[in-house]
Amino acid sequence: MSSFGPEELLDCYRRGVFPMADSRDDPRIFLMDPDERGIIPLDGLHISRSLTKFIRNMDYTVTYDRAFASVISKCAEAAPDRENTWINAGIEYLYTFLHDSGNAHSVEVWHEDELIGGLYGVSIGGAFFGESMFSRKTNASKVALVKLVQRLNAGGYKLLDTQFLTGHLKTMGAIEIPRTEYQTLLKAAIKIKAKFYLAPPPNS
Repeated sequence: MSSFGPEELLDCYRRGVFPMADSRDDPRIFLMDPDERGIIPLDGLHISRSLTKFIRNMDYTVTYDRAFASVISKCAEAAPDRENTWINAGIEYLYTFLHDSGNAHSVEVWHEDELIGGLYGVSIGGAFFGESMFSRKTNASKVALVKLVQRLNAGGYKLLDTQFLTGHLKTMGAIEIPRTEYQTLLKAAIKIKAKFYLAPPPNS
């Protein structure tokens, strides 16, 4: 896929497909179009009592688009529960380009000056396509997801695509829907003029 660039990547998302690599060291990129698609209904995020209490009292700081390159780099790193990742150098380049052009965003979670968690994804209209997340301290990725959903709701988004359904995402309210249903939601969402930089109300 040598001719595959940022515009082609955006077209893929508009069609409902997304790229992956077999491994960090594999330079090839292939496209995925799963029969069942993971989403988090934006009115259905599940925040447990313990997580609510944690967020209320946490000494973490959350920022947006402050360290996109660092977030994607950390998402690509191996972890104890994930020896390899699907994020290769080509994918890092493509998404960093999309970020520079305003079509990809990151949520960063900091403890003092250390980046301890975060996520990144692609934004088209009122659809946000979550790509990957990482966590280096307790609940850091969960905090990033909660803050992302708050921001998407404030900005008028209608679809949060998680691609696949993992056990971690399921505990946060993610569900699976058939490809045909996903396509219907996608076509409606990308027509909406949502705003990623419209901040949620204070104390939300």
